[in-house]
Amino acid sequence: MGRFANSKALAGASWNVLKADKELAVLPVLSFVATIPVAALFGGGVYVSMDRTTTAATSEISPTPLTYVIGAVGYLALTFVVFFFTAALVSGALERFRGGNPSVGSALGGASKRIGPIFAWAMLAGTVGLILQALEERLGFLGELAVRLVGMAWQIVTWLAIPVIIDQGTGPFASLRESATLFRRTWGENLISQAGLGIIAMLVMLPGLLIGGAVAVALPFVGIPLIVVWAVVVSIVFAALNGILRTAIYLFATGQEVPGFSHATLQDTFRLKR
Repeated sequence: MGRFANSKALAGASWNVLKADKELAVLPVLSFVATIPVAALFGGGVYVSMDRTTTAATSEISPTPLTYVIGAVGYLALTFVVFFFTAALVSGALERFRGGNPSVGSALGGASKRIGPIFAWAMLAGTVGLILQALEERLGFLGELAVRLVGMAWQIVTWLAIPVIIDQGTGPFASLRESATLFRRTWGENLISQAGLGIIAMLVMLPGLLIGGAVAVALPFVGIPLIVVWAVVVSIVFAALNGILRTAIYLFATGQEVPGFSHATLQDTFRLKR
């Protein structure tokens, strides 16, 4: 409970940063908007590349080798888009923590300066994701479970890779090593912090879903949009908070100042292991 209280305190400190720089919440929205044309382009390519067999009774479509190539390239492209805007959010948070006044333009500019390392990291992370997906589809239940656990471990260990790239400008493998090193120094508490923010997000999401569901029983045309809007707003806010929190953790783990965050709470939550 004490550690969860620390997670609440860190989420509250992240919220204070977001209130001071509401522009940071625009970046998850831009990320979603930017993925739409990319998904549409490659989704259309996948559809067109399908092999079509038509008989008098049936019409079947099946993937071709080109379908898999287009799908893989599209997956990597989407990964890059998401990581770029995540990096922009981290860049804006870093600017705020270092005494600046970030804007959407300055955050995007900060990410643009690291676009090479971000692209390289997206290709590495995306390739790992594709390999894990391919293995998951070909293995039995136990193998699928093992692959999912590996995927979760990868996501956790690489959580600080984007802050490393934005702050240090390192390549994908150096960023991976640094992220893993920072994770090992705070591994137990780091996990609790990540999980704690997810639990808080679910707790915030729940009242809106319950109220919207109750309204939808009587007035579906009101309740259903209410649920959608609430879910979108909460998702946007917590995506921004996640970026701010991971930036704060990165600064603390590397011995840098984290203005607006209680040093005692950070020390109690993240006991650095040298």
